[in-house]
Amino acid sequence: MYYEILIVDDHPMIVDGYINLLSESGFLKKKPNFIKSYNCEDAYNKIFLSLKRQVNISLALLDIRLPPYKDFNIDSGVDLAVLIREKFTNCKIIILTMHSDPITINQIIKKINPEGFFSKSDVDSESFSSNCKKIINGEVFQSHTIIESQRELFKKNINWDIHDNEILILISKGVKTINLPKYIPLSMSAIEKRKANIKDQLLKGKGSDNDLVVKAKKLGLL
Repeated sequence: MYYEILIVDDHPMIVDGYINLLSESGFLKKKPNFIKSYNCEDAYNKIFLSLKRQVNISLALLDIRLPPYKDFNIDSGVDLAVLIREKFTNCKIIILTMHSDPITINQIIKKINPEGFFSKSDVDSESFSSNCKKIINGEVFQSHTIIESQRELFKKNINWDIHDNEILILISKGVKTINLPKYIPLSMSAIEKRKANIKDQLLKGKGSDNDLVVKAKKLGLL
């Protein structure tokens, strides 16, 4: 049984380039089957043809800007990703784009939460297949330009002061919450409220202190 990979980009040479990179020995034990498409209409039809044939698409590489399929309101790779999420719940989705404006990137992450997000400018022959393999094995990967884009957006919208920074730094050094008043001239209740606000902004309120530190480091805040 083949590992099915859908690749959608409106430039055939780019599609072939991804296929060449993913056909290298060592990417998968068995050579995958590639489903090529260059626009939303053709990709839409191939997705439903796969469903009809009971072929499971396990990995999808999608460009954002594609010729649309107006009949079914499929206007972009993002719309295709939504469809794939619905029809192939275990499919790993990789978004590839030339665009790196923070707002667009953030909107896509919130809407799709792709397992992989690459700026095309970051794609290279040495690391692309290995990063895709990490995604297949359950890791989430964002290329350097995508991470920097989100970091800049977050810094512009961050809503805390010097005491919040001190709390974050002390937590990263292993100081327990109960001991924070020894280092910061605030009451325990004030510190707990500030810590909850930090977690809300970085982790949407969920996660451990370690999760908080990992996220802060990823965003360049530590």
